[in-house]
Amino acid sequence: MGAMDPQPDIASVAAHFADRSRAAMMLELLDGNARPVTRLAQVAGVRTSTASEHLSRLAGAGLLVVEPEGRVRRYRLAGPHVAVVLESLIPLASTPGVTGLRQASQWDRLRVARSCYDHLAGSLGTDILAGLVEVETLRRTDGIQGTVRGPLDAIAGPTATGYVLGPHAAQHFARIGIDLAVVQAGRRPLLKVCTDWTEQRHHLAGGLGAALMRALIDRGWIERRPGRRDLLIHKPEDIQDWLTTA
Repeated sequence: MGAMDPQPDIASVAAHFADRSRAAMMLELLDGNARPVTRLAQVAGVRTSTASEHLSRLAGAGLLVVEPEGRVRRYRLAGPHVAVVLESLIPLASTPGVTGLRQASQWDRLRVARSCYDHLAGSLGTDILAGLVEVETLRRTDGIQGTVRGPLDAIAGPTATGYVLGPHAAQHFARIGIDLAVVQAGRRPLLKVCTDWTEQRHHLAGGLGAALMRALIDRGWIERRPGRRDLLIHKPEDIQDWLTTA
């Protein structure tokens, strides 16, 4: 028999996710923030020494990066490409039933507004993209109306569905301090969308998605919750005014 064609070694990468403790720690880092070993050990329910071993393995595989801060070592996801893998796995995983009001409220907050690494997700993220399409700041190019998941789109994560800038996009985004020329000059693709795993509609990702979340935080319209993925929405009326007055 001839030699097999070389293929990406998916199995060895997948093995890093196939441990409950490592998975719990990576999910805790899904908001893009760095956290110390002690916090990640608490989340995973393991000893600090055990957490350190897991985190070193993940960092060695290129899935996490280490940020030394004095004697403390903080870990964060290596980039949005790792967050994409995690978000894509969530809809395929079983979820334990809610056992109390606190768990239910946490789940509801994640559905309403959360960070997906460095961009907006949940109903806030999907509603903002829908609003941008409605006023033609962005335009969908596959012929499907609105921002619903297309028939070829994955149930979570990046999609092949295309969006383009509308004729007045620069002016619209400039109203909240986003300079499209600066974002376009960055290393990341300007326009990307993901299928939101809770909403099954698209939300905005890529360089523009990251710039949008930063702009809303800078204006005090939304706020990150320390150590949490769910976001506080302070000025929904201001977000709505911006969206509808393109």
